[in-house]
Amino acid sequence: MASRADSARIGLVHRLRLWAIGRLRRSRLLPSGMPDKLTDEDRLGRPFEQQVMLYFPTTRDSLYQLRPWYHALKALDASHRLVCVFKDSRTARIVRDETGLDCVTLARYGQLDEILSVSQVKLALYVNHDPINFESLRFTSLVHVYLGHGDSDKGVSVSNQVKAYDLCFLAGQAAVDRTASAVMLYDAPAHSVLIGQPQLDGIAPVVPSPSLDGRPTVLYAPTWEASQPSVSYGSLETHGVALVTALLGTYRVIYRPHPLNGVIRASYAAADAAVRELADRVDTVAPLEQSFADADLLVTDVSAVTLNWLPTGKPMLVTTPPVPYPPSPLMDVVPQLAPGDDVAAIVAEHLTDDPTKAARDALVEHYLGDPRPGVATARFIAACEDAMALRDREWAARQAAGATGP
Repeated sequence: MASRADSARIGLVHRLRLWAIGRLRRSRLLPSGMPDKLTDEDRLGRPFEQQVMLYFPTTRDSLYQLRPWYHALKALDASHRLVCVFKDSRTARIVRDETGLDCVTLARYGQLDEILSVSQVKLALYVNHDPINFESLRFTSLVHVYLGHGDSDKGVSVSNQVKAYDLCFLAGQAAVDRTASAVMLYDAPAHSVLIGQPQLDGIAPVVPSPSLDGRPTVLYAPTWEASQPSVSYGSLETHGVALVTALLGTYRVIYRPHPLNGVIRASYAAADAAVRELADRVDTVAPLEQSFADADLLVTDVSAVTLNWLPTGKPMLVTTPPVPYPPSPLMDVVPQLAPGDDVAAIVAEHLTDDPTKAARDALVEHYLGDPRPGVATARFIAACEDAMALRDREWAARQAAGATGP
């Protein structure tokens, strides 16, 4: 049996450990990929005044998933106030500074329950499938909507995880078809709402920066190596150095690396470093729209970049991935580069003739809906309003059934 002195010593050690953890969380030494779990204590016990909640439990390393939605979320907030919930205060601070939205950090399990139980939140939005989403998905008084963070023909763009959400807001019919063909025991049309891509509406006008010596510009924008081997479409190791080397001199090569390059394999990080050394320019800070405006042709992988580029109308080539990918109308049209192909000759042909332009243009609406500026944002807001109205009808019916039931 522990003595009183032993108990005091154990208590002191425990308090010191908690103090040290708190200091670490507030320091600059805590890894950016680890939530600091610093709750906004002043928000506890107080209801959210908003009816819409964005739930983003991941850290600032994943902000590339959220940032494209800023414009649409701010537009939604202007008509239906929005609160953004985080588990990392550093991420919340960045989003608050960049958007002006109400950003709250609720780090510990149960704190969201404490607030939602006294709030009138009707709609929850999610931009990724983080497993921690289930801390929010457990609440049955909300309609839960998956937004995603970029439609693509990647296998990872279809997942059984969509069943966790009441609705999925999708860009175009291609996404519905992809989901319907890949996800078993799921009525994709019934749970899908087509809104287009509001992310494209937030793009600020950019002025192209052509090469000073008149060379055409090729943008090489590969995807990362992926955490799952079955969707490892990245081309850096199979194509990168040879591709860029073949183009240098004749073309200005802009390299736009994926922010997660090398997080899984050191060899992929090495390939990324080698391509950075070779390229004429490395775009890590410039907006994607600037990279697109500056380029005359895109070389990329099976990824969301292909769909973002599609409305530009400019030629595109896709690398042949080392693993299979799902059926894709776009990949049936866009020429693919295999390792060892004469890249310079293929690029020259497509810059001169662009033989697949008409076929690509015919797919814009299929993938992106109506691309006219503002249309997708309006559809997004209307879809959110419809989801809240649906929630109100369902909630009233359940309340009435409970009042009259046994």
